[in-house]
Order: sequence, then C-alpha cells, then structure tokens
Amino acid sequence: MTTDVAIVGAGPAGITAAIYALRAGLDVTIFEKNIYGGQTSIIENIENYPGFLKISGSDFSNALYEQAKNFGAKFVFSEVTDVDFSFEEKILKTSSGKTISAKSVIISNGLKRRTLGCIGEKEFFGKGVSYCATCDGAFFKDKSVAVVGGGNTALEDALYLSNICKNVAIIVRKNTFRAENILVQSVNNTENISVIFESNVKEIIGEKVVQKITIENKNSEISEMKIDGVFIAIGYEPDSKIYQGKIKIDDYGYFVAGEDCKTSVEGVFVAGDCRTKPLRQIATAISDGAIAGNSASKFIMMKNLTA
Repeated sequence: MTTDVAIVGAGPAGITAAIYALRAGLDVTIFEKNIYGGQTSIIENIENYPGFLKISGSDFSNALYEQAKNFGAKFVFSEVTDVDFSFEEKILKTSSGKTISAKSVIISNGLKRRTLGCIGEKEFFGKGVSYCATCDGAFFKDKSVAVVGGGNTALEDALYLSNICKNVAIIVRKNTFRAENILVQSVNNTENISVIFESNVKEIIGEKVVQKITIENKNSEISEMKIDGVFIAIGYEPDSKIYQGKIKIDDYGYFVAGEDCKTSVEGVFVAGDCRTKPLRQIATAISDGAIAGNSASKFIMMKNLTA
C-alpha cells in the first residue's frame, strides 16, 4: 500500500492536516487505533473553541471526520506498530499486518492516559474503575465515587459526576489543585464534592466490583473509603515508544518540533499534543494540523520538482 501522506492519529490535528493535504491534491491515508476525534470525542461539551458557544465532543469529532471523508481521506482503523524513516520513502507497519509506503508522514497521535499503577486498578477496570466520567458516569447514579487527580480534567470530571452521583471525593496527591480558578471555585461551591489533599490511592478493593479503596496520606497513615467507583484523571503522556531512536524526542517523550511542525527527520512532521509546545488545546492542535498538512504538501511538491 502506498500513499502521498500517511497521518498517524485521527484527532483534530491529524484530520486538519489531512484536509489541507487533500486540498493540495495529495492522496492521504489516516491511521487511527481507536476512534476518530481522539480525546476530543469523549469531551461532554467544548466551550473554548472559537465559533461555538457550546458543542459536544462527539458532534465536533463527527464534523471533522465527515469533512475529511468528503475531501477524499482514507481512514484505516488500525494501530501503527513500527516505522522506518531511514529511507526517502517512509515505511509504516500496522497491527493488522499491513505495510505502508509514504512520501511524507505526519505524527498526530496525541497522548495516552496515565495510570495509577496501584493494586486493583487493572483487575477492576470496567468493574468500577474508569478513565472517562462522561462515558461511564451514568452507571453510578446516586452512588459514591472518587476522582483521582488535581488538574482540569479531574475537576471537570468531578463536577460532571456531582450531577449524577450521591457523593464525589477528589483525591489529590499534592496540597493544591493544578486547575483553572473557575473550576476550583465551582468545586468548592458544590455541596456533594469533598476534597482530600496530599493523599494517594494505594489499593482498589472489591469482590466482583469495586467496593472500597485504601488511601495513604502524607504521614503514611492508611485509611479506607467505601466507594462504588474510581475515576482516574491524572493526565496523559506521549505515545512515542515506537519512535524512540528514529526521531528526536525530549526527555518526557514529546516529539521535538517548533511552530513549523518539522521534526529531525526530513519529510516527517508532527502536529498536536504530542509535540513540544506550551499549550495543548483543540485550537492549537488544529493550528498544528494546518501547518503540518501544508508543510507536507510543499515537501512533496518540491521533491516532485527535483525528481
């Protein structure tokens, strides 16, 4: 299988890159291991993207997908498991066994969820342990749940769950939140939300489903909390393992690239949350996508002119 531009990841950055490359007359194939829209697809409401007072993440993602399909994008729902950037034609291999040759590659695979790594987390995933409040919150109507994390996502999840659940406890590792002030104020003003600072979840316990958790505080004291569900919202990290040693990556796993979205490998670009940047939002991902798609188009055009 060959393509002009291979895009890894069908989030806002990847789909925008596809639209720009397609409008330049190129053949574009997008590879996505989960669902188009990426993390955006599971956001309940988007309220900070220009032009929309409020739009659901799923509606926004569907609109992106339909626009790209209308321009002729090819979607392959398979994970890219290996790459070879050592030749002029870039090679990608997928979990379905396909090998793809591309003139240019745009990496826009976003971030993956961080896990607690505590006892019971894996065992009770889908049985009371969740990483998506908007996906699973309805299962815990009038029940007690805990949200682990102190950033924007954790507080947004807690506020969302407070409308469904009887009680919501936020467990924060540090002694303060790392969230926007408006979210902190909302949490503080919500009666059925409580906060436990300077504490970690040590173990998630239950029989068939989650029944309680053990919590360790800063003084190494252990306590138990009866709980029906645990929502883990401790952030994300780059999914860059297969690219190690093949492209420049910083100490935190992010692809090194500036505002031009060019990587250390000629013909390979990066867009969205997975690149080194000061702000990770839908707006900045789409900006990256436009730049990367345009840059890939120009790169291929220049190669064709000199061929």
